[in-house]
Amino acid sequence: MKKNIIKTKSFQFAIEIIRLYQLMVKNKEFVLSEQLLRSGTTK
Repeated sequence: MKKNIIKTKSFQFAIEIIRLYQLMVKNKEFVLSEQLLRSGTTK
């Protein structure tokens, strides 16, 4: 079975967005962090 490169890269991107969100929350940058999380991940 062939790997889906786009799916893999988008998943890695979402993980990095979540890590950045957690760092921003720790630094109390709430408004921007919420927007970043919504735009960088999908349901």
